[in-house]
Amino acid sequence: MPIVLKGRPIMGGRTRGRALVSKDPLSFLGGVDPETGRIIEKNHDLNGEKVGGAILCFPHGHGSTVGSYVLYSLVRRGIGPKAIVNEKADPVVVVGAVIADVPMVDGVDISKIRTGDLIEVNGDEGMVIILEERSSCT
Repeated sequence: MPIVLKGRPIMGGRTRGRALVSKDPLSFLGGVDPETGRIIEKNHDLNGEKVGGAILCFPHGHGSTVGSYVLYSLVRRGIGPKAIVNEKADPVVVVGAVIADVPMVDGVDISKIRTGDLIEVNGDEGMVIILEERSSCT
């Protein structure tokens, strides 16, 4: 049975995919390799993971405003996230999602989502729907 998490719509659009969840804030400038989409931020709980094609769930962003352009560049090159889910939207991530046309929702308790869960993000209505939990994923 799907689990619906209500948040706030930030950037419209709908998509579904596998969640990549972090308990740590993320900086796109210096924290994500712009050539590979791999998280390279030292001591980050997702260090070594690629953001490409994932629904990226993390508490909030941090770092330089250039991070917006890095997010845009990742998406444009086909190695960026399909959607972003935050607990509290950061202006840098919001601008990146808007210019890259990436669905984004905030105000969501991301502790309810686990890496590998199949989720749907509805950026128009501010909802995240857990369609299939990781333990039952094949």
